[in-house]
This record gives sequence, C-alpha cells and structure tokens, in this order.
Amino acid sequence: MKKIKSLLLSAAVVASAVSMSACTKTKKTTSDGIEYTYIKEGKEDPKNGEYVLYNLIVATENDSTFISTYDQMQPGYMLYNDSAVATNGMDEIFLGLRKGDSISFEAPAVKVFGEFNIPPFIQENAKVKIQIGVFDVLDEEGVKAYFTALQDAQMKKQAEKSAEQLEIDVKLIEDYIAQNNLKANRTESGLFYVIENEGTGSQIEAGQVAAVDYAGYLLDGTLFDTSNEKIAQDNGIYNEQRGGYEPIDVQVGMGRVIPGWDEGLALLKNGSKAKFLIPSTLAYGDRQSGPIIKPNSVLIFDVEVKDVK
Repeated sequence: MKKIKSLLLSAAVVASAVSMSACTKTKKTTSDGIEYTYIKEGKEDPKNGEYVLYNLIVATENDSTFISTYDQMQPGYMLYNDSAVATNGMDEIFLGLRKGDSISFEAPAVKVFGEFNIPPFIQENAKVKIQIGVFDVLDEEGVKAYFTALQDAQMKKQAEKSAEQLEIDVKLIEDYIAQNNLKANRTESGLFYVIENEGTGSQIEAGQVAAVDYAGYLLDGTLFDTSNEKIAQDNGIYNEQRGGYEPIDVQVGMGRVIPGWDEGLALLKNGSKAKFLIPSTLAYGDRQSGPIIKPNSVLIFDVEVKDVK
C-alpha cells in the first residue's frame, strides 16, 4: 500500500461536506506526538480491500488553504490493508479512519509531509492545519460506480458551463465583426471565419500536414504570438531566442492544436488566407495560457496556408 503521506500530497477529492457536530470530542495522540481531535467518531471499520473515501482540507497556520478536495471536486481515497504497518503519526491517523470520522488537528509541516515533501512555501516547523472527513467506505465495484457517477456529473456541469461561456463569446465576436465590417461565416461549434483568399485544390483533410503562417491577437488587438518575424518586430514581441520565425507544420484534425485551429484549417486549401475568430470554448477555455491569454479569452488568428503535404 502507498504510504499515507504520499496519498495526502496527491489525493484527488470528493464533494460531500465534513459534518462539524457539537458532540463530545475525543482527543488522541500519535506515537510521534501529533494530537488529533475527533469532532465526530465513526462506527464502521473498513475491511481489508475496501476503499476509504474522505474529504481533506490542508491549510497554513494563517488559514490559507492549499489542498482541498472540495476545490478539486474529487475525493481522496485509500485502499485499506489490514496488514499495513504505520511508520509515522500520519500513517497512524489514516490507517485508523472509519466511516463517519471527522478529525481536526495541527502539526508541524515536517510531521505531516515528511522531511523531503514539504511544500516550498512552508517552513518545516511551521504548523499545518488539517481536517479529514470520511464519508464512505466502499468495495471495488462500489468505488468504480461512485467515480463513474462523479465523472458523469462533472462532465455535465462542464458542458453547461461551456454552453454559457459560448453565448458570451459569440456576442463578443459578433460585436467585433460589426465594428470591423467583416463578412464572416459561422460553424455549428461557434467558430467564425473569414476566407480572404480561396486558395487552390481541395480542402485540407484530416491527417494532412499544413504549413501555416499565422499571427494571433486578443480582441483588443494585442498580439500574443506570430510566426512572422516582421509582425513580431512591428509589435514589439520579437524574440531572438525563438530560433527563427517561419510557418509551423500542423497535422490537421489530430488534436495537436486548439480545436478552433483544427476545425478552421479543414475549411481551407493550399494558398488560402483566412481570419479565425475563435471562442474560448474552442481555444484554451477557462485556463490561462502564457502571460497574455487569460481564462475565457476569445482569440483571433490571421492565417495563411503556405503548403499542404
């Protein structure tokens, strides 16, 4: 069985609340001196081979949370092994967890994480505050069903969130199109595009490699990247360390670029020039990408297909 301290560091988390009841509190002390308090004591011991599912909150002594299963939206879990031997206090606490337990304690970081796993922003003797709440104990089939249902719920929530963001992005793009007198087409997914030069031959097919010259902008006109040296120089982002400015090779439709590019390039031919107006849902979504592209950013790309292989 994995060491419990590594489970603490890498734990993925769940969405049930830790109940803080006002019942009599039991205090215990581990062999290495960690004093922990049962806010609530569970009654059901796990059996060998069962999974203990728990919520976990870890905070600094100033109450700044840096690990939270609630934020991660997945539970921590531990495969219970009745022959496991505790090597430190954290092992003792985790190996003793029962369904319904709600535990709170403070301990020096070195006792919580071990000498070589202390987060860089915490001194080894600084106090760390921890809350653990065990919400279920399940066998292998039960834990599989639990995580499948959890994943389905998260995917549904993400889809709903993306649909809402797409509406916002489409309005921003439509306003941009109107302000700049563009004649743009829209795909079902929400990509807007303007073909400025038709190009020749057939449209690029999935799997083909297109050599693409590009310049990428935010809606406010900020250039964040380009393969064109002159454009980079003119906009003050030229980088000598880049190793040259030249068209990039993109294997189209293989998921190696953002979805807006995969979809947009498949609309073009060799020699095509186009403008892609890409909603964040087809770009980097709610993630930051580099110092300039903020979460939920609409991106604009001027592209030219130099060659198709």
